Amino acid sequence: MEYNFLNIIDILGTIAFAASGAFSAMDRKLDPFGVIILSFVTAIGGGTLRDMLIGNTPVAWLRNDVTAIVILATALITLFFGRYVKQFQKTLFLFDALGLGVFTLIGMEKGMHAQLSPGICIALGTITACFGGVIRDVLLNNVPLIFHREIYASACILGGAAYLLLQKTGIPNDWNTIIAILLIVFIRVIAMRYKLMLPRVYENRM
Repeated sequence: MEYNFLNIIDILGTIAFAASGAFSAMDRKLDPFGVIILSFVTAIGGGTLRDMLIGNTPVAWLRNDVTAIVILATALITLFFGRYVKQFQKTLFLFDALGLGVFTLIGMEKGMHAQLSPGICIALGTITACFGGVIRDVLLNNVPLIFHREIYASACILGGAAYLLLQKTGIPNDWNTIIAILLIVFIRVIAMRYKLMLPRVYENRM
């Protein structure tokens, strides 16, 4: 598998996450600076937290000017052309799902390179993919999406676990990566298509 393939999906996922942050800020009627900040937080918050946890500093986006340029451009385009961007919500959702899968695998690879345990690697992958959205929601005073019943972080965990299991089968690592990413995308898409959610753990009470 060519690195460029993952790199392109990484950029598409970054665009989707940045647009998500921009739309959230615009829904709360934040000023342009707030829109840009929320775009950055959503797109790079998880990766930044991951790198800080494992001591990988300077964090990844500080060493890659392309990431900052992509996020800034996405924020500005969304801010000024939001009504047109919203017409591509299905496409943005697909990019988001792809980004979720790619960022999960990137986080896991970072953990495995640091020789951390399998469970911690899955946790790092989930943090990379999801915690930008958590920080965004906290800043907007919302309950983070992953704390609802929606299948989001669960897809990352299942895909990450599948990736670790596939590595024991002798299948080339490139294929393991593709299969795990596609599994995360599949779970996310099916969950949204059929409105699948995690079961309740308690009943509503007075």
